[in-house]
Amino acid sequence: MTLRRRRFLQLGAAAIAMPAVSTHGWAQAWPSRIVRLVVGFPPGGGADAAARIIADKLSSLWGQQVVVENKPGAGANIANDAVAHSAPDGYTMLMSPSSLPIQHVLFASLTYKPDADFAPVSLLGTYPNLVVVSKDSKHKTLKDYIAAAKADPGKVTYATPGIGSVPYLTAELFKIKAGVKLTHVPYRGVAAGAMNDLITNRIDSMFNTTGSLLQSVRAGQTVALAASTPKRSPLAPEIPTFAESGVPGFDVTGWYGIFVPAKTPPEIVGKAADGVAKGILDPAVKQKFEVLGVEAASSTPERLAALSKIELDLWGPIIKANNIKGE
Repeated sequence: MTLRRRRFLQLGAAAIAMPAVSTHGWAQAWPSRIVRLVVGFPPGGGADAAARIIADKLSSLWGQQVVVENKPGAGANIANDAVAHSAPDGYTMLMSPSSLPIQHVLFASLTYKPDADFAPVSLLGTYPNLVVVSKDSKHKTLKDYIAAAKADPGKVTYATPGIGSVPYLTAELFKIKAGVKLTHVPYRGVAAGAMNDLITNRIDSMFNTTGSLLQSVRAGQTVALAASTPKRSPLAPEIPTFAESGVPGFDVTGWYGIFVPAKTPPEIVGKAADGVAKGILDPAVKQKFEVLGVEAASSTPERLAALSKIELDLWGPIIKANNIKGE
């Protein structure tokens, strides 16, 4: 499954959604008013930054404002629920990381079904997750970090954007593969106190996306111990992988994607996918994503649907086998 997923991401990165041909006049007129792009995380993090980059470009392409609306909390489920129950008219969209397809496995009481209540639009890009420590940390390498965790089980603390997020699952997989016990400290986001607590050593480490952490690494505030992808990211080649740092076979690649409520007319879905494809081709957009450590890539709706299925196949057994539950 890991090889299949990796190959799919490689293919998806090369794929560009083809323009959709509308057969309905009202769909051709879309959008004729403001479009909301909902994000399940607070301002200041990687998901928020990526959403604002594509929203600005789509506003220009469509001649209508695309506004980012932050709805953080509950592992992004507040945002997911809001979009799932919105009118299927293309005016409410969700920018989600790759955690969306697995939410129903983690959380027992959801009021939406990821596979039934959303229609995929397009991939936006892929990225590694990082584990970082403060510049003053005694853990200089991932091997140091693992050794400390094994020497005193449960004492080493780590922050994530919350249970159910891909960084949280990355940390869970790391604990399993490295054979360590760590203490989780969930935060609503980097800007919600997590970064301040990390750099002042109130917490020992943080698992999060490159979009949320890469700039702090390059500014010298934090030190990246490892990246979750199987090979070093071409956008951050200075950061070693988990696999080369003592955790062989570690392979987690995150992604961002655009979704709309199910039953959104296919003509609108296609037009939205076409807009994302054109936006991603803009060198300025690519460069802004690169600053976040995100390799920009669009896809057809069908490819994003297939990738979501692969994500569920990857994480579902791990979540169930290790009794990982959302709160």
